[in-house]
Amino acid sequence: MGVKFSDLKTLESTANALGSNMFEGFIPTPKGIEIIRDYVTGKISLSELLTFTKEKAYV
Repeated sequence: MGVKFSDLKTLESTANALGSNMFEGFIPTPKGIEIIRDYVTGKISLSELLTFTKEKAYV
């Protein structure tokens, strides 16, 4: 989907998080992948992640 990752560990961590969310019906978008990547790497906090989720910023 064109999302860049700084290293393999970040890619794997993000892929694991995406897989878990997809079991719950989440359909990934490039923006959604970026948000999860940024959370996994500590670029955004849990409260910011929840705000993005509530606002459906991942669409």
